[in-house]
Amino acid sequence: MKLPLLVLLSLTFSNVEAQDPAPYYITADHIFDGEVTHEGWAVLVKGNTIISTGPKEKVPMPTNSIKINYSNSTLMPGLIEGHSHLLLYPYNITDWDTQVLKETDSYRTARATVHARNTLMAGFTTARDLGTEGAGYSDVALKRAINEGVIPGPRLMVAGRAIVSTGSYGPKGYDNDMHVMLGAEPADGNALIRVVRDQIGKGADIIKVYADYRWGINNEAMPTFSIEELKLIVETSKSSGRPVVAHSSTIEGMRRSILAGIETIEHGDDGTLEIFQLMKEKNVALCPTLAAGDAIAQYRGWKKGVESEPEKIKRKRESFKAALQSGVTILAGGDVGVFAHGENVRELELMADYGMPVSEVLKSATSVNAKVFHLNNIGLIKEGMLADLLIVSGDPFKNISDLRKTKFVMKDGVVYRN
Repeated sequence: MKLPLLVLLSLTFSNVEAQDPAPYYITADHIFDGEVTHEGWAVLVKGNTIISTGPKEKVPMPTNSIKINYSNSTLMPGLIEGHSHLLLYPYNITDWDTQVLKETDSYRTARATVHARNTLMAGFTTARDLGTEGAGYSDVALKRAINEGVIPGPRLMVAGRAIVSTGSYGPKGYDNDMHVMLGAEPADGNALIRVVRDQIGKGADIIKVYADYRWGINNEAMPTFSIEELKLIVETSKSSGRPVVAHSSTIEGMRRSILAGIETIEHGDDGTLEIFQLMKEKNVALCPTLAAGDAIAQYRGWKKGVESEPEKIKRKRESFKAALQSGVTILAGGDVGVFAHGENVRELELMADYGMPVSEVLKSATSVNAKVFHLNNIGLIKEGMLADLLIVSGDPFKNISDLRKTKFVMKDGVVYRN
């Protein structure tokens, strides 16, 4: 019996689709597996999974494999951005108030698609996005578009609107008779339970709370929520298996957050040795966001490299030094959006400049971030892990800025840059 041509073509294409994709056989001068560095190693990827790693002689290259190798290169896990705002862009281009109040969510989301692509192409295959700053749940939609392959971007964990106490957050300074849209969702007391549940229901992977903010009598940062309120947030969120993270720069805001059970402190500008030791004791990690303060200081007129450092930068250096001394877990996250997406390595450069050993910086941006963020299948180059891989020219252990020399980016087994 003769089959119609369309049926034959259909069977042919079905057989092609049924064939396994060619594996990737990847080598480099140095392979940093998220914990230690190896030389003379190879990594074999099949589908979206790392199926073998080790010395080349113990990892044979399949005959049908695609070989990837760059001279003078380093292979490592895809980097993990710990603190970003894909719905924001640098304040020296457009100030925060204008972005929040005058730009539509659709316009901001259109820009965010470019920010997501730039982040991925810089080698950051995963990111925590900690609040849309007035753009509602646009981050949830952005995450979906990435997951469905509509646009390229990093694997996202999103916080949606974030939570602030009534009267503390901005934009501020407008006629009180006007209803001014805020950059986050206000709630207090028992209403926090409903708001946390509502944010979870609308797609938040993380609950972010502003444990302090610039609402003091002289516009200084002061704690916003009580310990009891923070505990309500944590208890409600943890019932769904979601972590709570806290924006906090004051010692008291940090202390309340730590005692309430929050998992990570974002910024921690005024942190002392004692408060960081308490964080270590309670297994709370610090995301210092050095690059945000560095960028804002320059927007305000500091000529970096020409003028001496402003007092705020000097205090941040001392605070970071105390964090290193305490042994608290330090995450890599720059508050990207304050500065340009795709420039995420700026935070890692500053972590090294502020005194953190480069090996620890690279662990922070890979295996440490993955562990703290409960991501058990990325952050390491090991058998069974998802194939999130980055190759850069040079050796970041000798010059951390070599992380900017991106040659190859693979996320979930898909090559986005080669």
